[in-house]
Amino acid sequence: MKIISKLKHSTFIIIFILSNSINAQGNSKFKVVLDAGHGDHDFGATYHGFVEKNIALGVVLKVGKILESDPHIQVIYTRKDDTFVDLVERANIANRTSANFFVSIHCNANKNTEAYGTETYVMGLSKSASSLAVAQKENAVITLEDDYKTKYAGYNPNSPESLISATLAQEEYLDQSIELASKVQEGFETKLNRKVRGVKQAPFMVLHKAFMPRVLIEMGFISNRDEGAYLNSDEGQQNVAKTIADAIFRMKVEHFGGIMPIIDIKKSEKPMPKDSTPKPMIPIKDSPKVIDLSIPVSKVDPEKAIFKIQLKASSSFIEAEPKNFNGLDKISLVSENGIYKYMYGETNDYNVAKMQLLEAKTHGYDSAFIVSYKKGLKIKLTDALKL
Repeated sequence: MKIISKLKHSTFIIIFILSNSINAQGNSKFKVVLDAGHGDHDFGATYHGFVEKNIALGVVLKVGKILESDPHIQVIYTRKDDTFVDLVERANIANRTSANFFVSIHCNANKNTEAYGTETYVMGLSKSASSLAVAQKENAVITLEDDYKTKYAGYNPNSPESLISATLAQEEYLDQSIELASKVQEGFETKLNRKVRGVKQAPFMVLHKAFMPRVLIEMGFISNRDEGAYLNSDEGQQNVAKTIADAIFRMKVEHFGGIMPIIDIKKSEKPMPKDSTPKPMIPIKDSPKVIDLSIPVSKVDPEKAIFKIQLKASSSFIEAEPKNFNGLDKISLVSENGIYKYMYGETNDYNVAKMQLLEAKTHGYDSAFIVSYKKGLKIKLTDALKL
């Protein structure tokens, strides 16, 4: 019965993706809601003279300007100046406009001023104390709103776990949310050369109320003097904005069609943690090439679309052994433009791929997502589903 339920669930997702694709390619524009965290009397984190609300707004406006260069994209802002917007209203703006993506942008902070790096969150319940702490900090904003106890009845801002009552409709957006978050983190690491802390799940109120693929980006720690100075600078904000816009463009082109613009992102000098050493680099060709490192359990038809689960992307080579992938086998490697992408499994059956995705997540790969290939070349997931 559980398998049947999952298959029905998968069918719903297929219909959702295809319908969104058709809508995005029609007369209506592709809509992205950009949310600059905090505002007005809600300063967010403040360290060393760096103010989160100002940095978040600066980056959001820059991301919006880049996206608006595409006439097929409509950008909606939850705020364009130093004003305060209720958390639930930010999500409502996205819901009312039937947005394709909702992207909330913030700065992180920690009492440990040596902490640094980017994180991108999707909606979910986390067992990580640090992730819950970030959610609690951002959700505490509701106490600044009028009549918040009535407006957010049943939610305790001191206990983020109380937010978890996600509906089936919200769960339908999790895969694309994770994929968008992964693209943001991958861009920060490979294009901008910043330290990344990964894709994480946490119960954020602003994400909970939005009904579309949505992510919350913590651009870095302004409690870290060096990272704060970078995020506070025009150059830093421009390149962070370009990286976020690049990830949004890639999601749009891959799933909804369109042309991928060339965005010039200037790599920053990334400080290495004191206890780490640079990993060896193995030169690879720029042209996409699939390198099979395993023997598939069952044969697949190479003439049909093949689905795989992307576990991670890295600039470093990792041996395809189960011990290096939390016990998972059937690992293959795809090298694209100097980046190693590690895949789990391969199948012609999308429903089987969904099961493999769940298996990957149970092995700790929360940011894993499905990718599709045809004759060794990557194709859009929507095109693969049609095949």
